[in-house]
Parts: sequence; C-alpha cells; structure tokens
Amino acid sequence: MKNNKAITVVLGAGPGLGETLCQTFVEAGYAVVGINRSQNDTVIPGCDMLQADLSDSEQAKSVLQSVLDKYGAPEVVVHNTAQLVIKPFLETTEEDYMQSLQSTSQTLFAAMQALLPSMAAAGKGAVIVSGATASIRGGAKFSAFASAKFALRGLTQALAREFQLAGIHVAHVLLDGIIDTAKSRELHSLDPAKMMLPEDIASQYLALVNQPKSTWTHELDLRPSVEGF
Repeated sequence: MKNNKAITVVLGAGPGLGETLCQTFVEAGYAVVGINRSQNDTVIPGCDMLQADLSDSEQAKSVLQSVLDKYGAPEVVVHNTAQLVIKPFLETTEEDYMQSLQSTSQTLFAAMQALLPSMAAAGKGAVIVSGATASIRGGAKFSAFASAKFALRGLTQALAREFQLAGIHVAHVLLDGIIDTAKSRELHSLDPAKMMLPEDIASQYLALVNQPKSTWTHELDLRPSVEGF
C-alpha cells in the first residue's frame, strides 16, 4: 500500500549528514526511506532504513524498485553517497579510482534512471545532490575524489537542464568545509567551531526543496563563516 505522505529518499543515509537529513525530512512531515551501503541500525521513527550498495547496478535496481513498489514516486531524492580517497596520485590504484567514481557519480546515475520516470510522470519533485570543494577544484592527493565529484556535478547540471521543464528541481550543493561528525573530528583534528553542523546543512536542503518555481537555485555553496574561499 502506498503511503499517503510525500516520500523522501535519502541515498547515503549513514551516520552524520545522512541520518540528519532523514531526521530533518521526517520532522518536516515526509515519510523517509534511507538507503545506505553498510548496515545502519539507527532507529529514526518515520524512516525506513534499507541496506544496499548503490554502486552495484543490480542491487540499485532491486532496492529502488522495491521503494517505488511500496511507496510510489518520491517527491524528494537526496544523493549523499561518496567514497573519499585521500592518497598521493602515484599511490592511488585503479581500484581506488573506480570505486570513487562508482560510489559517487554512478550511484546518482543509477538512482535517477530508476526514480526520475515516475517523478517526471507526476510532474513534480526535487533532487538535491551533495557536492564538495573537490567538485570544482582538484587538490593534491584528491585525484580520485575530485574526478568523481567533478563527474557528479556535471551529471547534476545535465539533469537539471533536461528535467526542469518536467517540474523537477535539481540542485547541487557544494559543501565547502568539514562536516562535524565523530569520524571527521578524529580524522581532521579540527576545532568543531570551524566545522559544518549536519543539522544546519539539512535545513538548507529542506529550504531548497521548498523554493517556489519562480526562484529555483541550481547550485548553492555552503561553508562555515571562518572558512576561506
């Protein structure tokens, strides 16, 4: 049976931003489906957590079809999957490179192939894509990650231009900073005051979804007030 609430699908619903996005959209009145590569046992009332590796085309088709069968066309899709690889270029393997591409841009491709037809048929919806500084600037030791994020940004732009007339708002959000999570605090040893709060990011994603058609944003860059740019 289809849910009477509007549906949000969060791709990459892991600890940190992913879970926070799920919680934010539940609180905004959506029924939420979170899909994560690894098992996520966090219980968020109103959110159905599923496990699937979206970089595997067969798993992606299966889990996304199950979402359509159970809930119908989503009104919001948030793409938040990525594979962060930080290595000197000559130590970056072909496997590293391909995994980063598959986990980042290929997952959006698979999700949109599965979900956009039903959204376009409904004539409405929003797709919000999480970008990064690496989406517009390739840094040392970020060859794999930057390549994947550049590809993701290009795909997002193409989707925006092709589907806006079908009523689908596609937006790319450039996250220019470190997101405050337990893992990132350990990895970066950065003052939390200089990090991006997941709940603040999620509030901006929700604002994008609620924009009127006369003022759609197609790219939004967010950063802490102390971040240079």
